[in-house]
Amino acid sequence: MSGAHGGDFLQQMAASSRARADAARAARPESVLLERIARLPPPPPLVRSGEGFDLIAELKLRSPAVGQLRKADEENVSERVTAYARAGAAAVSVLTEPSRFDGDLAHLETAATALAPLRVPAMRKDFIVDPYQVLEARVAGAGGVLVILRMLERPALEAIIERALDLGLFVLLETFDAQDIELAHELVDRFVRPAADGNAKELVYVGVNCRDLRTLQVVPHRLDELAPLLPTRVPRVAESGVTSPEDAARVACAGYELALVGSALMSGADPQTLARAMLSAGRSASSARATPSRQDAERAKG
Repeated sequence: MSGAHGGDFLQQMAASSRARADAARAARPESVLLERIARLPPPPPLVRSGEGFDLIAELKLRSPAVGQLRKADEENVSERVTAYARAGAAAVSVLTEPSRFDGDLAHLETAATALAPLRVPAMRKDFIVDPYQVLEARVAGAGGVLVILRMLERPALEAIIERALDLGLFVLLETFDAQDIELAHELVDRFVRPAADGNAKELVYVGVNCRDLRTLQVVPHRLDELAPLLPTRVPRVAESGVTSPEDAARVACAGYELALVGSALMSGADPQTLARAMLSAGRSASSARATPSRQDAERAKG
């Protein structure tokens, strides 16, 4: 089954990403990156709280749909990602795409350096088309990468995922619809193996991005519609459409264990307080969902 289908926007981003990867490889061959990686400490893992709901907070200077969120020369990357981590974020997503998101690999490196003492991983969020870009992420200090399933054919996706897992990075598989999710199931079956002791390190996550790729607008109800289709062997991530504590509670009720939140945190005056409120609401909803009501318990007895 092919992962490459639909979306002129994704096709444009894939082409520009390919050009960036080719230029970077010409400047720094893969062998140079592998030598540097050999000297690095292990990447920081994504450790979930155990409270049923966690946050991947995002550093994103621009959104194609909304426009400028923060100006690069006015944004203190270290301060922002540290605030996210202190609010309880399990990971920080960092946009590195330059043309539409004002991102840069330097932002990832700065974020990873600031987060390292706090043991919170940074995730490279980009339109990754080449395993070389996974090496770049590892050199920059990332603990994980995002992979958009519908952008590439199956062999290319597998090569990227395999490279990431070999490096000890977690992978967030991004889906947009039921067809993507079908492929995600196949990839989970291919790459997720239970550990002998039952304590396998979680390295594969599956997310739903509820953005409409034609209009680039967010369609929040897609998160609820697609949640029942997702694999349950791996953590599920709600991407886009979570802007408030109420939204966090809603996606937690729908079965998501994490939410990736960018624009709301970037545009808000107090991202630390908002992140804490989202976590609290999501965890309360998750706890309520996991705890059967008295009526349910009575029915079970009867």
